[in-house]
Amino acid sequence: METHRRSLAKALSWRVFAFLITFVVALAVTGKTELSAGIGLADSLIKVFAYYAHERVWFRIPFGQAKTVEYEI
Repeated sequence: METHRRSLAKALSWRVFAFLITFVVALAVTGKTELSAGIGLADSLIKVFAYYAHERVWFRIPFGQAKTVEYEI
């Protein structure tokens, strides 16, 4: 079962990685470190909550989940 804590940890670890990608791309485009860091930070703050919400919605969708057996003989 996917817990809220696990969903949040996954969202945060992904956003650290994604921040670095956004930062490098913004730095390549703008050539400005401070602006690139600001873009990466804003992007990460917005998307970490979007990812968490996305995970929680998918948790409620039974598509592709293994069914649990209530009892076994």
